[in-house]
Amino acid sequence: MKILHFLFILIFTFSSLGHAQSTASEQVSTFQLEAPQLQVKKTIWLYLPKAYANSNKDYPVVYMQDAQNLFDAETSYVGEWNVDEYLDSISDNKSLIIGIEHGNEKRMEELTPFPNEKYGGGKADAYLNFIINTLKPHIDTTYRTLNDPEHTTIFGSSLGGLMSFYALIKYPDTFGNAGIFSPSFWFSNRIFEFVSESDLSPNSRFYFLAGSEESIEMIPDQNKMIELLLKKGVPENHIKKIIIEGGQHNEALWRHNFPEAYQWLVGN
Repeated sequence: MKILHFLFILIFTFSSLGHAQSTASEQVSTFQLEAPQLQVKKTIWLYLPKAYANSNKDYPVVYMQDAQNLFDAETSYVGEWNVDEYLDSISDNKSLIIGIEHGNEKRMEELTPFPNEKYGGGKADAYLNFIINTLKPHIDTTYRTLNDPEHTTIFGSSLGGLMSFYALIKYPDTFGNAGIFSPSFWFSNRIFEFVSESDLSPNSRFYFLAGSEESIEMIPDQNKMIELLLKKGVPENHIKKIIIEGGQHNEALWRHNFPEAYQWLVGN
């Protein structure tokens, strides 16, 4: 099952080839930003709430991985998450969404905190350095944001879920909440050791989601991690655990369950 999961990750990694007309909302735009930590120029997708232009308020921010798959069928792999369509449809939308494009062949390196003996990787710290020290300051100085941890969420699926979880554990002074869909904890057992050795913030909030038809390790690993978080003192009401019967490791699972996760993480 790990092999099947890895094959999905490889396909997902090269999901930026266009194959449909654009479905991105008018609220979505893109820009490029130098990422010296990664020695590349990153394409960033930005979703601004409809009310942003006519208000003076400051907004929470959600940083999301794999931007190619969030807003636009043209750039997505077998369907987008419909993040923009959902946010356009609700009157109480109150956050900016910042989507960070994955690095294609570098995706596995960027989104894994520890290397896998067979597949390599393990360079998430450089990727997070870019988010924390380059991207976030740019967003906070360019737009009206609430830049404290309570109002800063990081969100992803698969390897992006693993990376988002790691970010919340390692940088609680930057991120206060994480959306963790189908996290690839199988990639390295060192993630469990890392949590065991870390001082966890009692304020951090975790939204876990997995499908019953994903890899054989998915739900046991998720349960193991949640038990570890509780043992480390994370309040039970700061952890949300969702298991979707019949859910598979794909965009359909993540698309259908994004609204509820968003409301729990940002709408409260």
